[in-house]
Amino acid sequence: MKTKITIPNTDIEIHPLGLGTVNAGLAWDGKDADRIFDAFLDMGGSLIDTAHVYSDWVKPERARSERVIGDWLECSGKRDRIVLATKGGHPDMTVPDPDTHISRMKKTDMEADLDSSLKQLRTDYIDIYFYHRDDESQTVEELIEVMEGFRRKGKIRYYGCSNWTTSRMRAADEYCAERGYRGFAANQALLNLGYKYMNPLDDDTLVYADEEMQQYHREHTENLLMPYIGVCSGFFHKYIGKGSEAVKDSPYYTEGNLKTAERVRMLCDKYNATVSQVVLGFFGQQEFDCTPLYGPKNVEQIEEAMKAFEIPFEKEDYAV
Repeated sequence: MKTKITIPNTDIEIHPLGLGTVNAGLAWDGKDADRIFDAFLDMGGSLIDTAHVYSDWVKPERARSERVIGDWLECSGKRDRIVLATKGGHPDMTVPDPDTHISRMKKTDMEADLDSSLKQLRTDYIDIYFYHRDDESQTVEELIEVMEGFRRKGKIRYYGCSNWTTSRMRAADEYCAERGYRGFAANQALLNLGYKYMNPLDDDTLVYADEEMQQYHREHTENLLMPYIGVCSGFFHKYIGKGSEAVKDSPYYTEGNLKTAERVRMLCDKYNATVSQVVLGFFGQQEFDCTPLYGPKNVEQIEEAMKAFEIPFEKEDYAV
């Protein structure tokens, strides 16, 4: 498997695993956070992904994840060693009964989120700035021009999308080509070993990297797929370690994924690998580059995950 991934027509080169930080400020903070970030860099990692909304659903602090990263960057001085990605425009999660269908993607929303992100992260620029959702009531022309405005001001270097459909990405690509813009550098969508057989998630604003989107990424290597929920919310770990009772309420608990679990068990034995390593190995066998985002709970988990990309998995291993 590749140990480095380059996004074409950019100066970005990253490890094939990105550090997801939805747990920052909740599962780890302070010195524990410092140890995770430092271990990630020491093992060759560089992409750190966050979002302005992480973890606003736990009161009272807002933009908690970005604040934790900013604390580390301020103390460590390692800003030039990382590729920093964050996302804005997510629906408000601090209100009673938050509704992900209520958009927050007007230009003023994005400006407010970006300026707050820069402040929380203690940085002058974001390497890749994402729309966290889409708002199809706005044209792609409007949305792209907002990002281009941020880029021209030097607040962001590149931009991407998260939870956009393939058709909307293609429309954005066409507009960018007409205007001479580089366009999206990355796309975040749901993809993992168990997605084919899973039941739908409750949040229908999340977008899956289905076969149509995968074909798009085969054709458009300049837009790097960054899959989220890459380890299936721990489904295979829990099923193999604790049995059916531990996962019976999971959306991944289907006949197809129980068969996949047996394949995971077999691959663990074949490669002397952990469940995490087998599940993450799936991403290295795709027909396009992708960088899954992985949110560890401790240093040991990030070290284990990074080593997955040193194991010589084969495409046939994942033919389930």
